[in-house]
Amino acid sequence: MKGNQSINLKTYLNYMFFSYTVYEVTAKNEATNEFLRHLQSNKEFDFWSKINKVGKPVSVMTSPKVQNEFEKYLSSHGIEYRVQIEDVQSTILSEKEYHRSRQALKHKKISFDQYLRHAEINAYLDQLAQDYPETVTVSPIGQSYENRSMNIIRISSSSGPSSKPVIFVEAGMHAREWISPALSLYIINQLVENPNNSRLLEDIDWIVLPSMNPDGYEYTWDVNRMWRKTRSPGVECDGVDGNRNFGFHWMEQGASDRECSDSYAGKEAFSEVEARNLRDILAATANISAFISLHSYGQYLFYPYSYDDVVPDNWQELRYLADLVKDVIFAINGTKYTTGSSTEVLYPAAGCSDDWAMGGAGIKIVYVFELPGGGEHGFDPPPSRILPVCAETWEGIKVIADYVAQNAKKIQ
Repeated sequence: MKGNQSINLKTYLNYMFFSYTVYEVTAKNEATNEFLRHLQSNKEFDFWSKINKVGKPVSVMTSPKVQNEFEKYLSSHGIEYRVQIEDVQSTILSEKEYHRSRQALKHKKISFDQYLRHAEINAYLDQLAQDYPETVTVSPIGQSYENRSMNIIRISSSSGPSSKPVIFVEAGMHAREWISPALSLYIINQLVENPNNSRLLEDIDWIVLPSMNPDGYEYTWDVNRMWRKTRSPGVECDGVDGNRNFGFHWMEQGASDRECSDSYAGKEAFSEVEARNLRDILAATANISAFISLHSYGQYLFYPYSYDDVVPDNWQELRYLADLVKDVIFAINGTKYTTGSSTEVLYPAAGCSDDWAMGGAGIKIVYVFELPGGGEHGFDPPPSRILPVCAETWEGIKVIADYVAQNAKKIQ
């Protein structure tokens, strides 16, 4: 049944994470990575970050059932590891309690010291459309599986039809990555409510989709904080990884055909209505010059392609611009990003929205931000870190915007 179904107590208790531990494991050789890949099919392990190149850390949550055996294996094979989070549920509970206390304050204006629910996100967009009708237009691109409105906000200084290049920002694909929608709202806030950024509207129009997976996102608030996929029903397990569901090299490397996998690509390309909604708005929008997808975590800045170890014709341009962005972000707080294609830096992941944006929709400037994580908070920085992460990343996105404005004819 679609809609906001009530959740029974048994279901809720199934997603408590008392004594679940997150380990940071550093592979010393490819054999270790092969061991980690093998664990991805085991439901007692939940990989919070992508399996990395040798020498790079990987974060994985383990159930209490397997922790002793897991530690023994790592120690006996000389694999470096450390406990990143001792008890995941205690972190989740403290996060929930903080947001309950903040929601009680009933801010009239948006604040970047808390994460917002899907309805609150849409309410903020609607408020901006009301307050800034000359700049802001809000419209739905469709409904999610559970009939939540997927709204985009178009920000433009042009009162009528515009031929300016468009930057399209997509956020919230993976439900548990809360910092992703938060950053999209910060981008919107800076473009609409900060007059110091008015120059960024002179030569560019912006479209932002803050909530790509609203059903999964709400599920992380109400039931399972660790949920990643959509909420469409399956036979054995529910949901599809939206970022494996796009129809450019669908179901190739890095995608799973197992329903219970977090990287399950679906029964077919674009099986998920959320992926179809994004595909259709990209096709219907003229002059998109840049597409930015926001994820967490890992401090990576990727450009296509993700499906295999291949790069687009303009890879040198993409690398050059990515390095400019990386340097600007580093200069602010010392945050270090790694740049490159997904397969160059990590591993193949076919069926992603960034590959579709370039290979399917023909957009030339395409990036994926894997934003900083929260250390002991996992996917998302604690509330005190939301604003610093958003502010430093925004400076990098402004670099992309300036490049698009200066090179509009070449990249359209």
